[in-house]
Amino acid sequence: MKRKHFLLSFIVMMTSLLTFTLGHPAQAEEKTYNIGTDLTFAPFEFQDSKGEYVGIDVDLLKAIAKDQDFKVNLKPLGFDSAIQAVQSNQVDGMIAGMSITDERKKSFDFSEPYFDSGLQMAVKKGNDKIKNYEDLKGKTVAAKVGTESATFLEKNQEKYGYTIKNFDDATGLYQSLENGETDAIFDDYPVLGYAITNGQKLQLVGKKETGSSYGFAVKKGQNKELIEKFNAGLKELKSSGKYDAIVNQYISTGTESETDTDSKMKKIQPKKETYVIASDSTFAPFEFQNSDGKYEGIDVDLVERIAELQDFNVEFKFIGFSSAVQAVESGQADAMIAGMTITDEREKSFDFSTPYFNSGIQIAVKKGNDSIHSYEDLKGKKVGAKIGTESADFLEANKDKYDYSIKYLDTTDALYSALEIGEIDAMMDDYPVIGYGIAQKQPLSTPIPREEGGKYGFAVKKGKNPELVQMFNEGLGELKRTGEYDEIIGKYVKDGATENKVDESTLIGMIQNNWKRLLSGLWMTIQLTLISFILALIVGVIFGLFSASPSKALRVISTVYVDIIRGIPLMVLAFFIYFGLPGILGFNIPVFLAGIITLTLNASAYISEIVRGGINAVPVGQMEASRSLGLSYNRTMQKIILPQAIKIMIPSFVNQFVISLKDTTILSAIGLIELLQTGKIIVARNLQSTMVYFVIAMMYLILITALTKLAKVLEKKVK
Repeated sequence: MKRKHFLLSFIVMMTSLLTFTLGHPAQAEEKTYNIGTDLTFAPFEFQDSKGEYVGIDVDLLKAIAKDQDFKVNLKPLGFDSAIQAVQSNQVDGMIAGMSITDERKKSFDFSEPYFDSGLQMAVKKGNDKIKNYEDLKGKTVAAKVGTESATFLEKNQEKYGYTIKNFDDATGLYQSLENGETDAIFDDYPVLGYAITNGQKLQLVGKKETGSSYGFAVKKGQNKELIEKFNAGLKELKSSGKYDAIVNQYISTGTESETDTDSKMKKIQPKKETYVIASDSTFAPFEFQNSDGKYEGIDVDLVERIAELQDFNVEFKFIGFSSAVQAVESGQADAMIAGMTITDEREKSFDFSTPYFNSGIQIAVKKGNDSIHSYEDLKGKKVGAKIGTESADFLEANKDKYDYSIKYLDTTDALYSALEIGEIDAMMDDYPVIGYGIAQKQPLSTPIPREEGGKYGFAVKKGKNPELVQMFNEGLGELKRTGEYDEIIGKYVKDGATENKVDESTLIGMIQNNWKRLLSGLWMTIQLTLISFILALIVGVIFGLFSASPSKALRVISTVYVDIIRGIPLMVLAFFIYFGLPGILGFNIPVFLAGIITLTLNASAYISEIVRGGINAVPVGQMEASRSLGLSYNRTMQKIILPQAIKIMIPSFVNQFVISLKDTTILSAIGLIELLQTGKIIVARNLQSTMVYFVIAMMYLILITALTKLAKVLEKKVK
């Protein structure tokens, strides 16, 4: 009987399942495929400002999936990793600008080609003299070293009679065309087209040379249905015109209607409401605080005006150059502008705008020095420069030629001070920085013409926020067209900064004009110290009690904690918490909170040792006597040991508080505007380093002396 019921139930279940399956064919056929792709191969795949992957490959794949009723789970793994993932069956296919080659066909099955790459010639926008290869006779043509373009130019040099110039990267290539060093350039067609889309003033001319074709790939002999769906969807996109729309969104030839509108700014659609822009805090005349405590400078004025023109909002973070670089790399800022020189090394991590300022380096001497008029006059002299700058590189390269010695210093104001006291005979720095110093009444003169230097660019993280670079480029072009750019530059470089309300060349004037900012910096220092020290006391006492506990496990935990925290330098700890930890946690940590955590962890480790030492300083016989009288361990600690230990610890606690107060100066490295950083900001504007740092030293001295006196009073009271 039971068997009959079981068979009947089984038949009903199978019938229902079959009916459900036949009745829902669309759901049964729909499938999700895992697709591997590259990480940063613009314009085919890259991240936008929201962190989402876009590009020709991504948009095509999504459109094909929608057309063919399947889903994709995109996995940006990097090109090599995507290949391995397909071969190990971790993904079903890959699309990553992958050239179809005979060698790859041994391991992969490819779709129909979805993009025909190739080489292309480009000239400066508006150049109507070069229309084909024959027009290159007697001209200079450039390509990147080791590319198909370089090989093509070498092969056809005799035929067309041009000279060849090679560059290491795209920046050098584009810049050579802009400044007239070359007449035409060659590169991969999609790369040039994407550069034009992102604001490079180029136009493609001549025929495109046939290059490799890109294909969608699956593992050999697998996922045949996926290839068929991709081919069918691709055919539909091409016939409907959607394919061209996707490609044209990322690649431009520079010769369409843009030629007619070259004099008009193109409006770019922002992809977020507010962009966070990181910057330096003390690099006059590019960014610095004026006498009212407001940031201004060439960089600040340019970005604010471009934001107005392009209708997007900006939030500045003036956190110092190194911190700004790390903020962009860690995603805490969308971009940075800080007089940042465009270099090959930096282009590996950043995408740059078109250069907005052509800098240069220049020798300056003390005003009235008429013994130096040329580099030859530097023989036997001592010349100063900042570490790691173009000036330092230039001086090092010409040291043997002109027979001078070099003194390296950290900051511009240190250079001025060294020149003033005769420690160096001349200094070399960026010419706008020296020009600003002269405008601020620094006793300098510039007897030697300046050297051409690097080009400054607006930067975003590689592959992210391309629309922000476009908006900057378009706005910059408009400012140059209207003459507003020259007005902004002239405001700071030619005429100097706006006059201070008070003469800050005197101690009274400096204090009168900056006392509010100095007190604000002092208050920030006190806040950081008080909050972090209270938290450190709690944490430190807990671990200190652990270290004196009879439990071995608690002693081990305390020892490991103290060894780890004390073994990490404070600045490294601050960098890890502010820049590194957000990558692990998935969210940003406010700079003030990061400073509190850093100081708390650091001080708690030392307080733990103070507590352990205080407890151990109480004669061990007191613990033994108390236990022999029947008191518990906890009661003995509470009533006998700790009251005596606290008397021993208090002076050390005050001493640790003073150390924590001094340690706040290190937090300027992550952008906290405490007392020392406030001083740096003031010096960057008024260049009166001696007076500013003297006042700050006095403020620290008064505060620390007061705390030391307090420690002695407490010590007397507890005794």
